[in-house]
Amino acid sequence: MRQRTGEQDICVIVPTIREYDCVRAYVENAREHGFDTSRLFFVLVTEDFCETEQMEAMLDDLDVSGAVFDGSRREQWYEDRDIEEYGHVVPAASHAETSFGLLYMWDNPRFEYGVFIDDDTLPHDSDFFGGHMENLAFEGEIESVSSDTQWVNVLYQEAEEHGLYPRGYPYSAMDETVTTGTETIEQGDIVASQGLWTNVPDLDAVRILMDGDLQGQAQTRTEKDDFGADFVAAEGNYLTVCSMNLAFRREVIPAFYQLPMDDNEWDVGRFDDIWSGVFLKRACDLLGKQVYNGRPLCEHNKAARSTFDDLHNEVAGLELNEHIWELVDEAGTGADNYVDAYRAMADALCAADTDAYRNGEFLPYVGEHMHDWLDALSALKRVPADD
Repeated sequence: MRQRTGEQDICVIVPTIREYDCVRAYVENAREHGFDTSRLFFVLVTEDFCETEQMEAMLDDLDVSGAVFDGSRREQWYEDRDIEEYGHVVPAASHAETSFGLLYMWDNPRFEYGVFIDDDTLPHDSDFFGGHMENLAFEGEIESVSSDTQWVNVLYQEAEEHGLYPRGYPYSAMDETVTTGTETIEQGDIVASQGLWTNVPDLDAVRILMDGDLQGQAQTRTEKDDFGADFVAAEGNYLTVCSMNLAFRREVIPAFYQLPMDDNEWDVGRFDDIWSGVFLKRACDLLGKQVYNGRPLCEHNKAARSTFDDLHNEVAGLELNEHIWELVDEAGTGADNYVDAYRAMADALCAADTDAYRNGEFLPYVGEHMHDWLDALSALKRVPADD
C-alpha cells in the first residue's frame, strides 16, 4: 500500500484486469486542472493472474496513494477484519468486484466520497474529479426529466437523432413520452454524479446487434454535442446507472451494493451496476435525494469483442431486468434511512414469485446477498445488523 500525507477523502475504485494505465490519464487530468491529488486514494481491484506489481509501480511513479487488491489480498483483508464469512458478496473476476472498493471505503471513515472508473475510459479535457465534486455539492435549479413509462433514457437529448437506449433500459419502457421541468436542489440532495460517455455508447448486446455491430461496440457513436444540459430523473422515475464514470457520497453505500453477477448457477451477468442503480434510485426517492446526470464526460474506448459473447452473458437476465424495478417500486415506504430502504427491497426480492420469470430463482439469491451486504457492513461496525 502506498500512502501519502493529505486529506484523502476520495476513494477512486478501478476494477481492472486489462489496461490499468488509464489511471495515468486521470491523475494527469487532475494535475492539469489544479485538483489536489493528495485527496485521492486509488483502489485497484484485480485478480491474482494480473500485473499487481506493475500496478503498484505505476502508483509509485505517479506519486499518488493507493492499494492493489487481487483475489489473495482480498481474502487476507477479509481475514484481518474477521469477516471471511462475507467474502462471497464480492464475486471474483467480475465487474461487480467493485463492491470490494465499497467495503474498503466503509472500513475507512476518512473517505467521504467514492469514484468508480472503468479501465477502458479516458477523461475529457475538463476537470474530471473537480466536476464530480461540484455536482455532488450542487444546489439550485436543474432540469428534471420524467416519462410515461417511469423510465428516463439518459441519452434522451438526441434520441430522435441517434435512437439509442443504454444498457439495462427495459425494452418495455421504450418509445416513451418525455416530459421535462425544473427542480430545485438543496445542498446535500445530490448523492451520486453519473458522468456520461462519448465514443462507444454503453449499449446491451441486442441493441448493438440492431446497430449492425458484431464486435461488441456500436456503429453509432456519441459526441460531446449529443449532451445538453445536466439533469436529474424526477421522483418515481428510474434510469440506468452505469458505473464506468460515477461519483457518490459515502452515505449511499448501504444501498449501493454492486449485485452478484457472473459466478452464479443461472449465468446471469452484466446487470450489477444497472440493478444497483435501480435500488439506489428507489432509496433516493424515499429519502428525498437525487442522482445528477451529464458531465463530466469520459471517452469510452470499449475493446472489440464478440457481440454474441456479450449476448450470452446478458440473455439469462433479460426478462428479470424487465421486471426487477417493479418488484421494488413499492418497497420501503416510510423508510427514513438507506439501510431500512435497502432491507425492504431485499425482502421484496426474497418474496418474489420465482415461477413468474425465467431464472426467477435468481431474485431471492440477489435478495439474500443484499441482506448479507448489510450484515457485512454491520460486521465492519458501521450499520445496525440485520435481525
